[in-house]
Amino acid sequence: MRLSSTGFAVLGAALIAISFGLARFAFGLFVPPIREELGLGSSVIGIIGALPLISFLLATAVAPLVTRRLGSRYTAVLSGGFGVAGLSLISRAADPLMLGAGVFACGICTGLMMPALTAAMQAVVKRSLHGRVSSVMNAGTSIGVIVAVPTVLFLAGAWRHAYLSFAILAGLGVIAAWLLLPSVSRIVPANAADPPPLNELPWSRLVRLTLFAFLMGFVSAAYWIFAPDLVVTLGGLPSSATAWLWLAVGVAGLGGAVVADLADRNNPPITQALMLMMLSASLALLAASPDQPLLTAFSALVFGLAYMSLTGLYLMTGIRLLPGRLGVGPVLPFMAVSLGQAAGSPVVGALVDGFGYADAFAMFAALGILVAILSPFYPGAITASSLTFCCSRSATIRASFG
Repeated sequence: MRLSSTGFAVLGAALIAISFGLARFAFGLFVPPIREELGLGSSVIGIIGALPLISFLLATAVAPLVTRRLGSRYTAVLSGGFGVAGLSLISRAADPLMLGAGVFACGICTGLMMPALTAAMQAVVKRSLHGRVSSVMNAGTSIGVIVAVPTVLFLAGAWRHAYLSFAILAGLGVIAAWLLLPSVSRIVPANAADPPPLNELPWSRLVRLTLFAFLMGFVSAAYWIFAPDLVVTLGGLPSSATAWLWLAVGVAGLGGAVVADLADRNNPPITQALMLMMLSASLALLAASPDQPLLTAFSALVFGLAYMSLTGLYLMTGIRLLPGRLGVGPVLPFMAVSLGQAAGSPVVGALVDGFGYADAFAMFAALGILVAILSPFYPGAITASSLTFCCSRSATIRASFG
């Protein structure tokens, strides 16, 4: 069955919801009960929180080779298989090692899924729609976060049952990928030129994109891993209250696809500065009022919109900077964000142990503001007329800063 562009975007968003939203980002939602039952300290949680980010990077590094050998369908199925295994291990975890193995497997699931979907997108979606479809799929992370919320509300404290239900959903995702995704590894039009040589790539812009994505990931690690634990430990709110926190993140994050699409076509540096300031404000607000449910929910709304807008913007910038290398363009910023989160997670854990939640979050908020100030250096809008990649074999990439 051949999917339309819209159908592919919906399927991709669903698979991203499982591989990113449930297999990766839902972990922070369950940190309070997991930490209490297994007797884990903040430093240990910080290290475990970094494991799926490390495995994500490793999986992403080999994903182009895997996708070329297996094709998009079987790579997505392999990704889903790791998701099922990892989520099942977490549901059975009796110690930090088993928990770490589970989240590590979930990171592999996350790292393989986007390259598989990107390869399939080349066969199903018109090139002019690649950026927009990728942005819609990226919003699937928010959908996954929203799906995780009822498990906290109705299975309060029963995190093992929650992860078992996630494993079942991941199994359904495997079936959907098997039935609906094409088995191609890459579709190259007959009249398409070869990708430009490495020395013709816009290296300056790629380096700046990578650095900004890394720093945003570093700052956001505090919220993804420790925000629920902060409102429970410092704010004294019940564990079930963290569900509303993540619901707000997910709902607001759905708007990230729209913001990213508009920003990429207008003024990316200004949008990045605004969203980084919002992300930093969400950290500061949560640390200042962890015992106020309405303010913590507002903080989550701000964080969700800012984070999803930024990841969507980075993804679309990567695609536009590397139009002939779709196996790399969308993946590069995701790798940078994950590397930043992998570096930030143990750092914030150590700061929480050393200085407390409020000071640790304040430090990360200050760093986010500093990065926002540097946003004029972010690579600006790239117009379609600036890219003559497909018109000649020695492609020339001309882009203008917005």
